[in-house]
Amino acid sequence: MKRTIITVVGKDTVGIIARVCTYLAENHVNILDISQTIVQGFFNMMMIADATDAGKGSAQIAEELEKLGEEIGVTIRCQHEDIFNMMHRI
Repeated sequence: MKRTIITVVGKDTVGIIARVCTYLAENHVNILDISQTIVQGFFNMMMIADATDAGKGSAQIAEELEKLGEEIGVTIRCQHEDIFNMMHRI
């Protein structure tokens, strides 16, 4: 399984989840877990996804999600689970 951590942060607007999930579905990336909160108008979402069946590499998915984030006014970061875990290890 090619687990990927996706984070989305920015000012809350209509359609953020829809746009991100539509991109993932179109690219055969399965959402395994999702958590989202809105705090005083700021949107924060974290997803764990499986990109095993995606026809694109992790770097291309990350780049396209970053561009999507720019279009909708949020910051989207996408990292392979192993890299995420190494960066957040104590």
